[in-house]
Amino acid sequence: MMEQQKNLCAQVPLSLHVQVTQARETLGQTTSEYIANVLMEYYEMKKNGGKTNMTNNNTRTLAFQIPEDLFQRIKTHLERETQRTGHKLTQREFVLGLIEEALEAAERQASSSQSPSDSVSA
Repeated sequence: MMEQQKNLCAQVPLSLHVQVTQARETLGQTTSEYIANVLMEYYEMKKNGGKTNMTNNNTRTLAFQIPEDLFQRIKTHLERETQRTGHKLTQREFVLGLIEEALEAAERQASSSQSPSDSVSA
């Protein structure tokens, strides 16, 4: 059962709002998801005496920069897929899907390229 939700509203400086918007878009989260995660991380950090736990919830952050033209192509694709499917495809979902597909293909190739002497026979 999902915990009961309550609205939290706050006025923040425009520069902070821009920073939050960019960060949550990069993560592919809604504003509610992003703010809730930031607050949970903050209180977890306070509980741990100011130390951050980089492996909260068994997740890690993977961040990298890409060329602007590739970023715009991705945004266009996400908008197109959202309209086509009626489901908002986030950057996070898109990138995770690509990573999973690539890893599964690589793992299939690695397992099929093992020589017969490498495999264990029963």
